[in-house]
This record gives sequence, C-alpha cells and structure tokens, in this order.
Amino acid sequence: MPFPLYLVDAFIDQPFSGNPAGVCLLPEEQAAQWMQQVAMEMNQAETAFVWPKADGSYGLRWFTPQVEVDLCGHATLAAAHALWQEANEQGSIIHFHTRSGVLSAKRIEGEIQLDFPCDQPKTRELPPELLTYLGKPPVWFGRGRDDLLLVLESAAEVENFIPDLQLINAITERGLIITAPGDTGSGLDMVSRFFAPKVGIVEDPVTGSAHCLLAVYWGYRLGKKLLRARQASSRGGLLTLELQGERVLLSGKTKTMLKGDFYG
Repeated sequence: MPFPLYLVDAFIDQPFSGNPAGVCLLPEEQAAQWMQQVAMEMNQAETAFVWPKADGSYGLRWFTPQVEVDLCGHATLAAAHALWQEANEQGSIIHFHTRSGVLSAKRIEGEIQLDFPCDQPKTRELPPELLTYLGKPPVWFGRGRDDLLLVLESAAEVENFIPDLQLINAITERGLIITAPGDTGSGLDMVSRFFAPKVGIVEDPVTGSAHCLLAVYWGYRLGKKLLRARQASSRGGLLTLELQGERVLLSGKTKTMLKGDFYG
C-alpha cells in the first residue's frame, strides 16, 4: 500500500531556503520501527508522520534518520502545510497529539503559526573544554530541556563559527544552539545556528524547537514579546516569535518541493 509523501521547505525566506522536512500521511499510526526506517530512507533532518484521529485532530510523530524526537518545529510546520495544501484539510486550526502534548497550527497572512511550549533557559557552568575552544568566555551559557545555549557577542561570530563536532557530541544531550543579537538595521532581534551530531544532524538549517528556548532568552533580555529571528545556516530561514505566557508562537512560510507515494 503506497503512502502519500511530501518534501516541504519550512521557515523559508526565498527559494531553496528554510529546512526541508519529509511528511508522510498515514491512514492510521504505524509501528515505530517502520517509521524509523522510512526516516532513514528519506535522510532528512526530520520526517513527520501524520494520521487522523476520530475527533478531527491528528497524531504526529517526528524521526531523524537515527532517532525519534520529542519536539520538532519545522516538521510540524511542514505537516500542517501538507494537510492544508495537499490533503484538503478544511479546518482553520489543526491540533496535533504529540510526545510534547497537544500542539496547534493555524494560517495567518500567508504564514503558518505554531503554538508550542516555552523552554526556560537555566544558567550552567561552562565546560572547560568549550572555553578552551572558544578562547574567551561567552556572553552567557546555559541550557533548556534538551539543548545547550551559547550566547556570543555578534552576528558575525555566529556566522563564522566553526563547530568542533566531536566536542559538541561530548558535551550535549541533544544539541548546541549558538546565538547573538541581530546586526543594527537588519530588522532582526537575533541570529542563531544549531548543531546536533549526537542525533545525526551536523547542522540543522532551521530549528523550530530551538526557538522555544531562544524566544524566552531574547524576550527577557530585550524586554520584547514579539521577535524576528534568522537561523544563519547555509540555507537560512526566518521566523517570527511571540511570547504568550508559558507558550511561544512560531510563524513561518512553507513550500511543497516534492510530492509522491512511498512504497514500503
């Protein structure tokens, strides 16, 4: 039995930007081992698996080529896009049941907006090997639920950062976010990059879940609830972030790049 399968670019700002995600639409939930094998076949940072539930909502799980993850922003954006653009979903809001609770998506002025839980940053002692690698203390260092957060002085430092993947693999549980303020006049509040070699992602093009942590850090530091962010990977991507209590709204644009059927 073939399953509809799409490749969707999420958080795009121009053609061939943003983060590609596989989206596999299922009639019902499949075995985790099968979904992991499909994700390996797709070989994208994440592949989302979506199936309808009796109440009109959807089940949603995310897999990298190596592991299942608890939360993925760009693949959720891609999943919502596929349901609206390719599967004729008529609801104005889509609710997903996930390992991180119920998440929602809605369409706003040409973008899709996700409602995700905030990730509170907590100060941590800087590993001495990371200090040696940096050559100077960072502006701030801490962590959220899954990822370490390293704050640098300038956007240029983020853009020019050369990761030591062996070091990152040794000090992280999932990944390392590096970030700095946006340049004056750029219209950006922050820039960032994300590295997660431990789960098979050398550098993620755009990481929605990382911005649940970044939104809280920069929101408090800048005294703002509405933020504009760019992930400065080679593909690049733009996000609009809005803090609402214990939730963060992440918005971005999407585009279907490939569509077909998966026979597996």
